[in-house]
Amino acid sequence: MTTTAPIPPITATATVGLPVDQAFRVFTEDFTGWWPHQYHIGEAEVAEILLEPRVGGRWYERGVDGNECDWGRVLAWEPPDRVVFTWQISGAWQFDPDPDHASEIEVLFVEDGPEQTRVEVEHRYFERLDGGQAIHDAIRGGGSWTLLLENYAKTAANAG
Repeated sequence: MTTTAPIPPITATATVGLPVDQAFRVFTEDFTGWWPHQYHIGEAEVAEILLEPRVGGRWYERGVDGNECDWGRVLAWEPPDRVVFTWQISGAWQFDPDPDHASEIEVLFVEDGPEQTRVEVEHRYFERLDGGQAIHDAIRGGGSWTLLLENYAKTAANAG
């Protein structure tokens, strides 16, 4: 059940040795490379994780069996500075197609020198999710955005 009580956002920051445009591309085009494959909702193992590069685009996984499971939608596509997408996975770890039940993930790419970018993530509006507190606690407890950005930074280092 959704709640009206605000649940604090989860934030994380990483700095990568890439120019802003390349940092944006690695984040948005190579989810498969940096997102832990054990974090999925489909029945099959993950083959790839995709974010369609446009407002309204899907964020989803494709299993090794070819089946797809939606995770969310792109709300803002502003390369190379910003992307916002929804997390529409409920506390039961299933996709919820109702956009009113979506939390949001905003990612900012801030130039921090000619070959360096600070990546800032804010995952917010957990109270909109069915089971939002459980999702919040699971992300903070295990697969935190800090860990995810560490994986992203390793992928970015290999892309440089």
